[in-house]
Amino acid sequence: MVVGELVQEYDVVVIGGGPGGYHAAIRAAQLGRSVVIIEKEKLGGVCLHSGCIPSKVLAAAAAKLHAIRNSSLFGILTGEVEFDLAGLTGHKNKVIEQLHAGVAALCRENRIEVVYGSAYFLQEDRIAVESGDHYQVFQYKNAIIATGSSPAIPEGIICDGEQIFTGRSITSIQVVPEKLLVYGSNYIALETALSFKQFGADVTIILDGRKSDFSFDASINRELERILKKHGIKVVKDATLQKAMVENEKVEIFLQTEKEALNLQGSHLCVSLAPKPNLEELGLDRIGVELTEEGYINIDEQCRTSKQNVFAIGDVTSGPPLAVKAIKQGKTAAETIAGQTAEADLNLLPMIVHTIPPIATAGLTEAEAISEGYEIEASQFPLATNGYAAIHNQRDGFVKVVLDKKNDILLGVHIFGFGAVELISAGTIAMEMAARDEDLTFPHYPHPSVNEALLEAVEAIKGRAIHLAFPKRKEKVKS
Repeated sequence: MVVGELVQEYDVVVIGGGPGGYHAAIRAAQLGRSVVIIEKEKLGGVCLHSGCIPSKVLAAAAAKLHAIRNSSLFGILTGEVEFDLAGLTGHKNKVIEQLHAGVAALCRENRIEVVYGSAYFLQEDRIAVESGDHYQVFQYKNAIIATGSSPAIPEGIICDGEQIFTGRSITSIQVVPEKLLVYGSNYIALETALSFKQFGADVTIILDGRKSDFSFDASINRELERILKKHGIKVVKDATLQKAMVENEKVEIFLQTEKEALNLQGSHLCVSLAPKPNLEELGLDRIGVELTEEGYINIDEQCRTSKQNVFAIGDVTSGPPLAVKAIKQGKTAAETIAGQTAEADLNLLPMIVHTIPPIATAGLTEAEAISEGYEIEASQFPLATNGYAAIHNQRDGFVKVVLDKKNDILLGVHIFGFGAVELISAGTIAMEMAARDEDLTFPHYPHPSVNEALLEAVEAIKGRAIHLAFPKRKEKVKS
């Protein structure tokens, strides 16, 4: 630092303006702290500009296309349906611009300063920011690291944004691929596959890292295999991507399985793997922030790092790279800084996938519950027998619950089907409150609605579900 350099002082410096960062900043400002956000690119971060929001715009368009193509069941005759990617791109960009403007307005209203540039720690209470030739120094009482993550790319693969894409960059593709190869097994890979299949692409998913299946509950994996086959999406398992070559506007990929080498050809390739945390440029070694063995920032339940006045949230910390995690951690860090009692417990993070139909899960799978030593009971209720699902011709999927057999406490909820994204919150809240089966069967459920599928899934544990032809067991009647 140059002697005599002007130092700006803030109570809280937030490095990164993504969902976690701006939630942390606004919450800290609400609690009376002076706050500055240092953002390298755009407010809203990857989630708003190339992740959550644009990918869900594509998924929403795919769902609408699917619905329109099946609208004749409702007496709605549309003729041949055409899809215009350019039109969808225009809508996507408009949504992003509106939400970006909204985040900027919230920061202004909360008197949060926003500075653009690359940040790095100088010492335990100072951060430098560089933007071109411009250099600033900020002194802070507390800092929150929210720098997010970058796509992980296999060695030797070059994502050129023309034929080979990441799960983020493919949201800006200019053409519908003739034949799309998707390498990955996370929610982005699934959403990409289902969306572009509806847009007209021939799609193949290659599970990464020689995985033999997706990471959901076994019941969802089985149904997912059926649904992908129903949509005409091919799945390659137990393979590792070795190399990808682009020639004459075609992509050829080389895979290695346990038994043989394979090669597949397509017009485009999308690589969607677990991202890597953005930490390299922060100078964490200067202030002694400790990392985990996997390379994430080590934090406690208040999101505090090994340095008392430095916090970390989101993708730079261990756990699923989900915005919901970053948002909760951001608020927790801000409230802890303000002296409030706060905690970020990630055990019941809901995870959603906007496939057709959607997937939503929270809590333990059957296998996880057994491995943790629980004696369990599990049941599932098929949406094929739910009246509201029948009305909408959305019969695929089910609601599954996992309970602790010893005390009837709910351990996991796994939903695959119509209404899953909205319904999962009921399961999450129930588990947060350590609900027993009777807590879920006692309330009234609106009729007709998909909510009733959750009720009957729980009732099925003890053979009380009305709309199951073969109850798990008959209830004993006392004389």
